Amino acid sequence: MAVPGRVVVTGATGIAAATARQLAASGRRVFVISATDGNAQALAADLGEAAAGACTADLRVEAEAEQAFAAADTALGGMDGLVAVAGGSGRRAGDGPLHEIPLAGWDATLALNLTTAFLATREALRHFLAGRVPGSIVLTTSVLGWSPSPRYFATHAYAATKAALCGMTRTLAAAYAPDGIRVNAVAPGLVRTPMARRAAEDAEILAFAARKQPITGDLLAAEDVAAACCFALDAAQLTGQVIALDGGWTVSEGQELSPHEIPNQSGEH
Repeated sequence: MAVPGRVVVTGATGIAAATARQLAASGRRVFVISATDGNAQALAADLGEAAAGACTADLRVEAEAEQAFAAADTALGGMDGLVAVAGGSGRRAGDGPLHEIPLAGWDATLALNLTTAFLATREALRHFLAGRVPGSIVLTTSVLGWSPSPRYFATHAYAATKAALCGMTRTLAAAYAPDGIRVNAVAPGLVRTPMARRAAEDAEILAFAARKQPITGDLLAAEDVAAACCFALDAAQLTGQVIALDGGWTVSEGQELSPHEIPNQSGEH
């Protein structure tokens, strides 16, 4: 399978921006779709000749998603890749512990993270199938989809969307493999992005992150997650996989133990 060379990236800051830059540096043509016009245009300008263009669209809205991907397909001369990063925290809408979430907050968080991924993926698939293109799709989920942090990240609607994306990755990969279309996902741990500003400014959460992500000892860099997205996009035999790029989050307890709580490693009692 040919390496994807004409890629749509949804989002224009953080992981999305880092991914677009790495794709451009490797010689790909990139089209950016973002809900914020200034961000989309700024990123496209930063990409220089590698940018096929950019447009502003709310990917929660079906008609806008359809128009944006039609524009992308035209600008790219046909697309063969999608990295879907658009999404974010639903805290402002009311996301939190489930018993406290208003229905409007639940719906808003699902729309922000799940509907955007659904519409972006659907439109990419439609263009791949129409052009008989063996395309590649990378979704962005989170380790919070299956490795919770109830003390610091009790945003249950967000976690539900990210768990759903893991399931979506597997079932789409199975359904479209006969068409040569691959679907994978990257599940970051806690990343230093605009969305994570609350965590990045909280000393207690930073100390937790240093323990929970011991390989990094800090918040992850967006560029590291972007590298995983580019790998998943390119790896010709990889499909149906969720890659946890998490600095050790999912294999670490993240707790500080007092001396009397540390297990006896010698086996003696």
